[in-house]
Amino acid sequence: MTPPASPVITVIGGGFAGTALVLQLRRQPALAGAVIHLIEPREIPGPGLAYTARRPEYLLNVRPGALSLYPTVPVHFTEWLHRQPESAAGVPEYASRATYGRYLHEELATVLSLAAGDAGVRWHATTATAAPLLSDGRRAVQLADGTEIRSDYVVLALGNFPPPPPTGPDLRYLQHPGYHADPWATGNLRRIGPDEEVLLIGSGLTAVDVLLALRQDGHRAPVTVVARHGRWPAAHRPATTAYPSFYPELAPETTVTGVVAVFKRHLRAAAAQGIDWRPVLDSLRPDLGRIWAAWPLAEQSRFLQHLAGLWSVARHRSPPHNAEAVAALTVVGFVQMQVGAVREILPDGDQLRVRVRPHGTAGCWHTAHHVICCAGPLLDYARIATPLVVSLREAGHLTPDPLHLGMLTDVHGALLGEDGAASPTLFTLGPSRRPAYFESTAVPELRQQAGALAAEIAKRQFNRA
Repeated sequence: MTPPASPVITVIGGGFAGTALVLQLRRQPALAGAVIHLIEPREIPGPGLAYTARRPEYLLNVRPGALSLYPTVPVHFTEWLHRQPESAAGVPEYASRATYGRYLHEELATVLSLAAGDAGVRWHATTATAAPLLSDGRRAVQLADGTEIRSDYVVLALGNFPPPPPTGPDLRYLQHPGYHADPWATGNLRRIGPDEEVLLIGSGLTAVDVLLALRQDGHRAPVTVVARHGRWPAAHRPATTAYPSFYPELAPETTVTGVVAVFKRHLRAAAAQGIDWRPVLDSLRPDLGRIWAAWPLAEQSRFLQHLAGLWSVARHRSPPHNAEAVAALTVVGFVQMQVGAVREILPDGDQLRVRVRPHGTAGCWHTAHHVICCAGPLLDYARIATPLVVSLREAGHLTPDPLHLGMLTDVHGALLGEDGAASPTLFTLGPSRRPAYFESTAVPELRQQAGALAAEIAKRQFNRA
């Protein structure tokens, strides 16, 4: 049986997820003659938003051994890192994000340079605006530069979207020169004067990076950090022996309370053996998707409301060097934590006035020259306003999930339409699949999704013969 010749596959998004998928597609024998189009508007495909930042103080929060692009070659990134100039004095325990971005681009460049004849990978440095369904079952991917790509398969690897405005309805502050909606914008932080007061919204890993960047730039004025829970990310500890999986005890549990009870039991058992809580929590990672899927919608909602913030602090940790730096900055008064939520932001000349309300109080006002939004990304596909998402949503081909985490898909990542049917041509991977897995942003999960989706597309293409 011979598969149809030259299927056309369009991958929209050239960050980690899109890059990993393209590399896995090129490894599928059934797709050897495929034409793969990669749509990525950034100047360099591969790094995406997460790994484009060129500041050396922005570190990965995971050790190199967990960051290979290829699940079957776990040492791939580590071996690559050994050969780089920044490893001349020894491989860093936590590499910079810019270094990892270079790794992604170099791996992607190997398949871009191999494109020959009709087959291969073609990069389009633009955006996709629509992907309507054609009468022959294919999709016409329309690009902002006027190109149309008739595709047998379209994959949305859209990554994370910027956070929504932190407060309203008065949105005048969005146009104020002191408001920074995107901390990662090139040169954004360097236009902040060393003696200008700064307020950060959020205390996650983004806020840590911003603080370290400000310190590196010689900033002297105090920085106020506003966070609902008032916690910084937990710090990594030195690598230790893995804690054994206890998923068989969790498998029957269909409530948050039941899972937490089992987890706490193992925390106590680990503590009795002198084992830190981190390996216990990390042992859950391979089974997080199954644990999440076992909860009914009401339980998932309960977890998001009561425990997701604490989970994020414990799960997404900071390199020890970064955590120590933040602690030191706090001790000397450079950083001041304010527990509460931002309720209002008003322009006031060249400054911004920010009303912060702790739980159960009327709140108070803070004044700063610069307000930087370090909140989490917008996940709700009912609110995302990019033309491609809007067109697919309005056509009934993309369905936001009820918990506002992403979009509804089947087990392979095929989008579910408004009728509940899985699309044979439209797929997704990455953060958009959080409704299925809850966690769908880290390298181990995304590279696994990329390999599985590439194999699924190859299987479907072979069966079309």
